[in-house]
Amino acid sequence: MSLGYAEKLSFIEDVGQVGMTELFDSSHVLQDKIEQLAKLIQKSRHLVVFTGAGISTSCGIPDFRGPKGIWTLQREGKSLPEASLPFHRAMPSMTHMALVELEKAGILKFVISQNIDGLHLRSGIPREKLAELHGNSFMETCPLCGAEYLRDFEVETIGLKETSRRCSDEKCGAKLRDTVLDWEDALPPKEMNLAEKHCRMGDVVLCLGTSLQITPACNLPLKSLRGGGKIVIVNLQKTPKDKKASLVIHGFVDKVIAGVIGLLNMQISPYIRIDLFQTILTQSLSSDKKFVNWTVRIASVHGLSAPLPFIKSVEVKLDFCTSFFFPFFQQRIKLGYCRTLPCVKKEEYLKTCCRIRSFCLKHQFAF
Repeated sequence: MSLGYAEKLSFIEDVGQVGMTELFDSSHVLQDKIEQLAKLIQKSRHLVVFTGAGISTSCGIPDFRGPKGIWTLQREGKSLPEASLPFHRAMPSMTHMALVELEKAGILKFVISQNIDGLHLRSGIPREKLAELHGNSFMETCPLCGAEYLRDFEVETIGLKETSRRCSDEKCGAKLRDTVLDWEDALPPKEMNLAEKHCRMGDVVLCLGTSLQITPACNLPLKSLRGGGKIVIVNLQKTPKDKKASLVIHGFVDKVIAGVIGLLNMQISPYIRIDLFQTILTQSLSSDKKFVNWTVRIASVHGLSAPLPFIKSVEVKLDFCTSFFFPFFQQRIKLGYCRTLPCVKKEEYLKTCCRIRSFCLKHQFAF
């Protein structure tokens, strides 16, 4: 989870049991359980997956209750764990991508997540097949028309507060709110109702990387039992729901799910991240009307003042006049500016070479 998120939460004394010993099944026991899980999934008619922080630890995001989890270290009076990379740069794990393959194959019917990292949506799970019980750090919503806005930057607030942006619907225009819950906030009825519905329908509810301690969310998998459904738990620590489960697996989630996917003769596609930006070109005559002033602006598709966390720098070079070369580095928005003779037309100016340096890759675009 985002360390910023943990620091923004209201103080609460009781965060449940933390720092429990991690358990690992022996190699042969683990393999046997993986085979059992693969058979359950293969035979399932309505598979539901319930996820917690444990599926994102391999993405570089610390969990809460593990030996080095956020709540564990806080209770011990130690400093918070360091994330291996900024929250907005976290990529979906092997498990996230495996769930996408199961959904595409028609096997996985619904995902219920307690995570606020947005990685299920980013990986490709359809929004209508996902309930994010505790919200999404990259999502804003309109309280009037219900429109949702998935951002490529972390929304600055939590606790369902107003943000600095408005709904883009001209008929609405209401101030947007963040979607991440604070301790005192109730679970969103829309998400909760869908989660309950699918758990009741589920013949297999697969719990991945969750301690199953936080109510009322932790009781959702139990709703499958009345209809004869089975619960499977994959976690490195014991959970309060282990006795209700048909199968409990102590192992790394990525290893378990990779083994299952292999037994199902499926492949996990690599994650390809797509971030969008807009290039804005404006022109105006100089006061003496001898020159044309050009302005190039690189902006987020989410708004002119929205951050662009995935871009490190931008350089623009004009093909028709190599002497005009201006690099600019930005955290949010910067401008590139030059002037030409009036004979230079907009079409010629647009034939520029724009090299975008991101934090992960180098891209080159011709406009």
